[in-house]
Amino acid sequence: MADQNPQDAKQSGSAQLVRAPLRGEVSRRGFLSTLGLGWAAFTAASLAGTGALVRFLMPNVLYEPPQEFKAGFPAEFAVGAVDERFKAAYGVWLVREPTGFYALSTVCTHLGCTPNWLPASLTFKCPCHGSGFQITGINFEGPAPRPLERYKITLAEDGQIQIDKNTKYQEEKGQWSQDGAYLSYTA
Repeated sequence: MADQNPQDAKQSGSAQLVRAPLRGEVSRRGFLSTLGLGWAAFTAASLAGTGALVRFLMPNVLYEPPQEFKAGFPAEFAVGAVDERFKAAYGVWLVREPTGFYALSTVCTHLGCTPNWLPASLTFKCPCHGSGFQITGINFEGPAPRPLERYKITLAEDGQIQIDKNTKYQEEKGQWSQDGAYLSYTA
């Protein structure tokens, strides 16, 4: 009975023998599994492409603090002191003298590091390469090639100090004497 041909087994009504696929042949189950895997890969790639397209169509927005801001009322600032409240958020030191105010940039003119204010010596000292700046922003030591920049400073209509970082003043160009580089104010 074991030597019987499968067709003979069908005809004789005995149990059917299932033929195993030969090498290189693909079974129906294997074909459908491969087809399903292909469709899953196609769907994943399509979703990834759609996601990339949607991201491409969105604008690239750089979230920065505003370039113009109000710092507060003049009476809130001590005479002869450097106010560091706006150093981290806006990159500005606000300095009050007996005759007025000026706003200094917190960017070292050497390589762009952020100097530290040292109240004991009344100087700004850059931790990167040792540049030193006086309270006025004038460089006196180190590799910094020029003084710190000043930002435009005015008195807003509501009486607060307004700083505009869009306008910079450079001492070596003689701009510190221009309107906006210094806010005259006496209490």
